[in-house]
Amino acid sequence: MSSVMPIPMSSANLPFKRVLLKMSGEVLMGKNEFGLDPETVDRVARDIKEVKDMGVEVCVTVGAGNIFRGVSGASQGMDRTTADYMGMLGIVINALALQNSLERLGVQTRVQSAIRMDTICEPYIRRRAVRHMQKGRVVIFAAGTGNPYFTSDTAATLRASEMDCDAIFKGTKVDGVYTADPMKDPDAKHYEKIDYMEVLTKNLRVMDTTAISLAKENNIPIVIFSIREEGNIAKVLKGEGKYTIVKSEN
Repeated sequence: MSSVMPIPMSSANLPFKRVLLKMSGEVLMGKNEFGLDPETVDRVARDIKEVKDMGVEVCVTVGAGNIFRGVSGASQGMDRTTADYMGMLGIVINALALQNSLERLGVQTRVQSAIRMDTICEPYIRRRAVRHMQKGRVVIFAAGTGNPYFTSDTAATLRASEMDCDAIFKGTKVDGVYTADPMKDPDAKHYEKIDYMEVLTKNLRVMDTTAISLAKENNIPIVIFSIREEGNIAKVLKGEGKYTIVKSEN
């Protein structure tokens, strides 16, 4: 088998040169009710490879809702700190699954965990993560922030800030932000662009308030799009398809 890596396309005409992809753990379930769907994980990996081959530096964060959700565990009487740590371990499982799929496609990938697990992945080290991306590797950030009481959304915005990302791409089951739930309200209006403050004041639930505030403070645009459609990450990156961009009006 040839070990020659594909020559990446130029990213000169793309609006973002380094992006963080954030997706929920539920994305990796596919049509299942729990756990991982290997076919879906492989499809997401192909989408990430397509973006990397365009010459874009990529890092990824993923939630753990397909395995265990800390808030849900706490609501059922479990200690919140313990529940959140269990959720962080679920994120590591998802990160390793995605790494496996990417590497089977020939994409060099590193998992960095906020909780040290040296036998299975690297510890999170900012400068090392930046260097990995500069070398064309995909970096998957696991275990959230490493602290309880912080969501995977906040972890994504924190890592995007630390990596000097040009944007956060949040892949969801809907194709952007609406005035109401489009699944329940057929008259819901789609936003093409919206300001951070409007998201906060209208409680539009794009991300949690801490994540939105951190993105606003660091002026990192958040692109909301549907990750259910194959090839959609690259399409949205090129400004095509339907999505919403959250950024300062100024």
